[in-house]
This record gives sequence, C-alpha cells and structure tokens, in this order.
Amino acid sequence: MICQRYFLTILFFAGFLVNSQGQGTKSTTLFGTVTNALTGEKMSGASVFVMEVRKGTQTDKGGFYILSVPSGKYTVKYSSIGFKPVLKEIELRADQVNQDIQLEEDTKLLDEVTVTTGKPEENVQKVEIGASRLNIRSIQKIPAFMGEVDVMRSLLMLPGVTTVGEGTTGINVRGGSIDQNLVLMDEAPLFNTSHLFGFFSVFNQDAVRDVTLQRGGIPAEYGGRASSVLDVRLKYPNSEQFSGSGGIGLISSRLTLEGPIVAKKLSTLLAVRASFNDFLFKIGPIALRDTKANFYDITNKWLWTINNRQELTFSGYFSNDNFKIPSDSLSSVDVNASSSLFGYRTASGTLRWQFNVNDKVSWEAAAVLTNYRASTMIPDSANAIDLVSSITYQNLKFQYSNRTNPRHFLKGGAGVIGYGVQPNTLTPGPYSNILPLDIEREHAAEFSAFAEDEWKLTDNFSAVIGLRYSQFLRLGAATINRYAPGGPLAEDVVIETETYDKGAVVKTYGGLEPRLALRWTLGATTSVKAGYNRMRQYLQLVSNTTAALPTARWTTSSPYIKPQIADQVSLGLFKNLKNDMYETSAEVYYKKIQNALDYKDGADIVLNEKLETAVLQGDGRAYGLELMAKKNTGFWTGWVSYTYARTFLQINSPFPEERVNNGNWYPANFDRPHTLNAMTVFRPNLMVTVAFNFTLSSGRTATYPFGRYTLFDPTIFGANIPIYLNRNQDRIPAYHRLDFSITFDQNPEKHPERKWKNSWVFSLYNVYAHKNAFSIFYNLRPYALTEANKLSIFATVFPSLTYNFKF
Repeated sequence: MICQRYFLTILFFAGFLVNSQGQGTKSTTLFGTVTNALTGEKMSGASVFVMEVRKGTQTDKGGFYILSVPSGKYTVKYSSIGFKPVLKEIELRADQVNQDIQLEEDTKLLDEVTVTTGKPEENVQKVEIGASRLNIRSIQKIPAFMGEVDVMRSLLMLPGVTTVGEGTTGINVRGGSIDQNLVLMDEAPLFNTSHLFGFFSVFNQDAVRDVTLQRGGIPAEYGGRASSVLDVRLKYPNSEQFSGSGGIGLISSRLTLEGPIVAKKLSTLLAVRASFNDFLFKIGPIALRDTKANFYDITNKWLWTINNRQELTFSGYFSNDNFKIPSDSLSSVDVNASSSLFGYRTASGTLRWQFNVNDKVSWEAAAVLTNYRASTMIPDSANAIDLVSSITYQNLKFQYSNRTNPRHFLKGGAGVIGYGVQPNTLTPGPYSNILPLDIEREHAAEFSAFAEDEWKLTDNFSAVIGLRYSQFLRLGAATINRYAPGGPLAEDVVIETETYDKGAVVKTYGGLEPRLALRWTLGATTSVKAGYNRMRQYLQLVSNTTAALPTARWTTSSPYIKPQIADQVSLGLFKNLKNDMYETSAEVYYKKIQNALDYKDGADIVLNEKLETAVLQGDGRAYGLELMAKKNTGFWTGWVSYTYARTFLQINSPFPEERVNNGNWYPANFDRPHTLNAMTVFRPNLMVTVAFNFTLSSGRTATYPFGRYTLFDPTIFGANIPIYLNRNQDRIPAYHRLDFSITFDQNPEKHPERKWKNSWVFSLYNVYAHKNAFSIFYNLRPYALTEANKLSIFATVFPSLTYNFKF
C-alpha cells in the first residue's frame, strides 16, 4: 500500500510538470549508431554531446543513441576513450535526423580519459544513480598483482566496494555479502569470479569490452540478487580483418585471435589464458614443493549478421582451476589428511538474437546456460574422499525496447529460470574409512516480468520508473522435514518427513520489486539524483568461514530458508568543473534487509542434510556516505574516493540457541567503516605511462577469545580451550597498501606501418611490503600461554613483468 501511494504521488507530480511546461520551441530528435571504424563493432558508452546547449547522452549496449534538442544548427561531438573525437556540423530542422558515426582509434591521444568510471557529462546527465562504468582501457592502467590485469580487483578502487581480505573471492557492495552480487558475462551468471581462490579474476582482459557496476537505482530488467549487478560485456569480434593480441607473464600467458569467417556476415573471437606455475613451487621451500596452483580459461564469441536489421551472437566461456596444498589447512571436511586437491570449473553459453524493427524499436531474445562444479579430493588411502557440488542455471528471456517518443524510452520483458543444485556428494575411496553421503538435490524455477520507462518530464527533470515481478517455486522431488511445533529447529526434534514427487510445488515466494530513479539538473554541470529499489534473492551462499571458498555451499529458498529482500534508498549530488575536466560526486544510501542469513555457533554447513538447523535468519541494515573526485584529462589523471559504510545484523529468536549476540545488533563479517582509495596515472609522452594506486581501510570485524581454560587430560596433553562470547566485536588492524606500475609502449610515430605492436609492463604490488593482517589467530599449545598471531596473505612486495603484443 505504501509503494502504491508513493508511485501515485510521483506520477501526479510528473504529470503536473509535463502539463505546466507548455508548447515551447519545436524540438528535433537526433539518433543513430556509433561504431568502431576498424572493426565495425558497435560501441557502447560512447559520448554524444551537443556543444551549443551542453546537452549529451551515451550510446547503449548496441551502440545506439537518441537525443532531443530544439531545432537549429549545432556542433555535435562524438567521443570515446582511446578514439579520435569526431565533430559534426548538423542542421536539425526535420522532426527526426539520423546520424551514424564511425570512430577511429587514436594512439597519440595524450589528454584522453585515462582512468574513469564513465564518460564526461555522464555522471550529471544520466538518470541512473550508484552506477560506475570501467572501460577495459581504463582497467589496464591500474597496477595489477603479478602483472595480471584483474577486473574484480579494479572494482575495489570504487566507492562502496570492499572485500574481506586479500586473496579472497568476490566483493562486498554497499553492505552486501558476496552472493548478493549478480555477476553477468554477456548475460550468463557466474557463481565464482576468481581463479586460485581469489588471487585473479575469471575475466580475460583481451576479451572484455566494458564493465558496469550497478549498486543503486538498479534497472528493472535485473533481479535475483539483493545488493548489486556487475554486467561484464565481451568485445564484438573484428568483422573487417584478422587481428590478434596477447601477453606473456610470470603467472599466466594469454592469446586472443579474432576476425571474419564469412566477409561481413560471420566473425569470431577466441581468447585463451593459461597458468601453469607448479615449477615455481619446486624451487621454493621444501614445505611447499608438493603445492599445485594452475588454471586456464577459454572465452569465445561469434557474431552472425543475418541482415541489416538482425544479428545473432553466441558467447561461450569455460574455466578450470586446480589447487593442491600439502596439508589439510583449507579443507572444510573434518578429516585428517596430508594433502587436499581443490578443483572448480565454470561452463556457460549465451545465444542472443536481436531484431531491430526500425531505428527505434527492437526485440531481443536470449537463451542462457551456466554450470558450476566444485570438488575437494583427499587422496590418503585411509581417509580418501571426493566431495562434489554443482549448480546448473538455465534461463530463457525476451525483451522489447521502444524509443518512438523522444520523451519516453520504454522497455519490457519476461523470462523463466530453472535451478538445479547438487549441495554435496561425498564418495569415499576404495580403502577409505569414511562413509558415503549424498545430500538430496534441489530443484527450483523462477518466473519474472518487468516494465520500465525512462521518462523525460522536462528539460531539467527526468525519471526512470520500473516495476518487476518475480515468482519463485521450490520444486520436487524433495523430502521436507517437519519439526516439533513451538520449539527451535534441531536435528533431534524431527517428527516426520513429507515427500514431494518430481515437479511438485514445495513452496512458493514472490512479489513486486519497484524501481525508481530521479534526476534534476541544476544547470549544465550540476544535478541531484535519487533512487529506490527493492530486490529479492532466492539463491543463497551458505558459509561459516571468514571468506567463503569457491567450494562453499549454495542453496535455494525452501520452507525454512526464506528469500532475502533488500530495500535501498539513495541520494546524490553530482558536479563537474572546468569543461568536465573534474568530476565530483557525493552519495548517501540506506539499505534494509529482511531474512539476512547467518549461521549458528559451531554449525556444520558442508555435510549437513538438514541445513535449516544450522543457519539463522534475521534483519540487516546498511548505510553509508560515498565521496569521489576525478580528473579526466591532461597528463595527470585519476581519482580519489572516500567511503564511510556500516553494516549490521540482528538475529533474534524466542530460543537462546537461535540468537546471535543475545539478539542484539552486531557488525557483519565484512563491515569496514572507513575506506580511502586514490588512483593516479601520469603519461609524460606517447611511450611511457606511470600509475600509482593507494588504499587505506579500517580492519574488518573479528571474534577473539574472551578467555581460556586448560584441560589436563593426558590424552590431549593439557590443551588450551578458547572461550568465545559475542561475535564480531573486535577488529583486525587497519589495511593499507601502495601499488606501482610503468608501461613502455612502442613508439607509434617511429614505424606507423608496422602491424605488430608491443609493450612492456613492470609493476610492484605492495611497494613498501606492509604485512597486512588477513586474520588474527591464537596458538593454543599445550601447557603454554595463549599467543596471538597475525596471518598475512601478501606480506612482502610482489614484482612482475609482462610482455603484451597486438597484431
């Protein structure tokens, strides 16, 4: 009821503004497509700016733009990072004017937007709030760990984005856990975004076109996660000529080939990256010589241009990781073992068809399939096991877009998703003492539909009004436990089980998810924005470790585990200075979470057949302030950002065993109040680029023992037993790190006819070798005083050297 009143008020106010603006000057709609002159690729995020009226927009995912201005003669600037800008004198007299533009790459550009989260004017002119865009050219300038350009690590330089520590998978966005981020690669969701347990991301830099992180005012077409959307788009294959690129580094090497198969009809891109580093451990300390750490991934994209109005694309991705340690320190299974072999892989494919009815109306349809599989293998004969889990995701969806009315950009669509979850299957070896276990599979379906209108009410006021509806069905075959009424959920109080046949509906959840974004421009360089969105999450990651491993357990909503529901409001002020040379922004947000998930003390997650007895749900809240200032042009570019953010949970219940911290509010594992990031790039000439980035943040929360007691049982030699009281009431020391890189490019003026281009990148990660604490643990040696120890993942400086090439 509150949501309905809210929307009616907004619509009434919008109608009043429209009716009060009068007829005014006759306007003309300018529209068209921006493409790469060399490859023919449609360029998303290119800037289109009318100089005289200081009004602009950006191209969408298909390179299309549309802009309404008063009739007249104008100079229109078309630009994008790393391309020569195009100035066109256009006379706008008719109702509609079509202008298609091709942009050429510019290797001589010194005053380019070297590092930016968007385009000049975008932060002021776009209606969306809490959105950041990173062009792959920008990401490549950020100093990388071991020379490996990392999309996920680059996001940590943005305000509102943190992680629990180095070498961990996933990111935390505005107080959300890592599973609350919907990560898409050409519309296919990824359930693990890292290689080698978080050291590198799964995205190959040579195949990525751009990255968009939506963390506030999320469009209605997205759903299924409670915190943010990370949309990674792959490059379109070069349809004009064959080309290639790649690099050779200390950790991994890569090669990308692309070009036409059938001229102007069919083209493809193939990017391969591999890391085989076992030889590095052979020459290291004896304790590490049995360690294995390698991965590879393959990214493939096909483009079939059916005709000038239709295209068909296929994007495929496959990755595989193997990680072996000579101990069981990472094993989540309570088994004594001399070594553990961890493996995980992702296979995904997206088939997408787009039909442009005309220049302003289009249809899209997509079929998506993703499979993620994780395994833990312990080879010891007496304790040999193979623990396997997997997720299968299937999605069929369509979308309609209409730009016929220059004041309205209408979008709508629907889709259906199928989930198949294999929680864990434990298979013992032929001589193992371990008993087998096969946890029941989970099946579910999700239906959704959405409608959205980007409505330009006046020249200074615009709104994006969206509504999404989702319906989730937990399906059989399934066996549901029924517990004694009036008491807590526990394994020993199951009174009966209820069996559901295959396809039968076990439990349903669903509801409306309203979305709203408002923009009010206060002149050409200043705007105020506000946003609201509700998100529902039906698939959840369950872990009782500080940093969830790629082998952690996923589960769907059930009669006992409810979907998480997040409501977020945000408000921002955006101001550009000196012809958009400088951008500044300030945003505040507040988020309320229903059914936030946490675990019981001492919970067994991995091999628990009654998972609902090990987890708890309650309320969550997150709020924060995000400040950012950027310099976009010149020999020196970069940004500085500061974030104040808090995240709290409350798990309360009538039963003491189902409370955390006695039912009081407590900070989440990933709560970091203060974060400061600074990034700068200096390009003194065409051949040298120097980059620095610095980060400083509060230590994350931790739980330290309140005391200890000693057992003098001779069988355990007087072990010290820690006593824990409240959760997450302490903090590890603050985190800070400086990185540096220098890039030497081939002189483009010396041999301009050469097709082979190369560069060398030297980088230093953690320049001053600071030993940042990942965790604090205690040495409980028998008959000894308890000692605190600090675990550092990267406790020294890490140099790297990478050779990149392009032809």
